[in-house]
Amino acid sequence: MMLRRRLAYYLRVAARYLEDPAQLRMRRPYFIPPMYSALSQPWLKAFGFATVLDIGANVGDFAFTIRPLLPTAHIYSFEPLPDCFQQMLVHLHGVSRFTAFNVALGDQSGELEFQRSSHSPSSSFLTMAETHKVAFPASAGSQAVKVRIERLDNLGTQLKLDDPILVKIDVQGYEGHVLRGGQRTIQRAAAIIVETSFEPLYKNQPLFPDVYSILTEWGFTYLGPLDQFCDPHDHRPLQQDSLFVKRSRN
Repeated sequence: MMLRRRLAYYLRVAARYLEDPAQLRMRRPYFIPPMYSALSQPWLKAFGFATVLDIGANVGDFAFTIRPLLPTAHIYSFEPLPDCFQQMLVHLHGVSRFTAFNVALGDQSGELEFQRSSHSPSSSFLTMAETHKVAFPASAGSQAVKVRIERLDNLGTQLKLDDPILVKIDVQGYEGHVLRGGQRTIQRAAAIIVETSFEPLYKNQPLFPDVYSILTEWGFTYLGPLDQFCDPHDHRPLQQDSLFVKRSRN
């Protein structure tokens, strides 16, 4: 059974590269094939995004993945961990219309204690819940570090944000704080990709219904998942990248 699953996986990968050889040329550890495939659909061209806000950028994987799909958009990436920020600058070296900020986004300004996970993409301002540690034990270790934090609405006044705007939020349970601190800017967006959880993976985090309630109240429509992350033990969905678009769009 395991061999059959592995074979099926490699066949899907091969089919993806045959369908779009550009993905093979882009293949890097920080390239995200499922995200590339999801966003390379005709709906993306119809939006004509001019600005991308990449919130929770880690080592620049989302920016690197989406760059060839939106060659003329200005990408602004925000990442608080200094080493991940430096890796992002290396990965995106020479990329035009790309600006990176070594800062976290939330609903306050100043410095705040940040829990750096042994698996850096799982780092968060929030304490990791037991469900997360059991499902993904490699991310369970953590170290407290101080990072700079700012409100998106404060930074947004200093940036050239041309419409239409695509917002991507991947902040490991801190979504509510990012939304509160960036309401004015985020409400301008034509589309939002936000990581949402179905079970608490971090203590006191908002779950999918909470994020759904906020964004639909702001005039966005939920269009479904771009991908899902499941518990490796029983394969139940734990979180997903959820797509929301402005309701007023035809």
